[in-house]
Amino acid sequence: MQKWDNQNTRNLITTLLLLKNEAEMKRFLRDLLTENEIIEFGKRWQAAQLLNETVPYTDIIQKTGLSSTTVARISKWLRHGRGGYRLALKKIHGHHVNVKSGASP
Repeated sequence: MQKWDNQNTRNLITTLLLLKNEAEMKRFLRDLLTENEIIEFGKRWQAAQLLNETVPYTDIIQKTGLSSTTVARISKWLRHGRGGYRLALKKIHGHHVNVKSGASP
């Protein structure tokens, strides 16, 4: 199995950081990913935001259409990952991020 942190992914990250606005990012993501992949990533991000607001798993599953396994995985990474979700949530909200483990399966 190939390591995810490799030269190709670092190149991708550098490229994403060079894009200057929403229009550029939308164009790049649409060329890079299928429409379904973009939609899936959007749902996962929505789930992370809802989990941060301590919305119950059942409501998140209903709102996003994600599986309970995917929601549980997002919850795990939100609470015990590398801090990427928390960092992004702080950036979009500009305040302390609530990462309670109160949302239950």
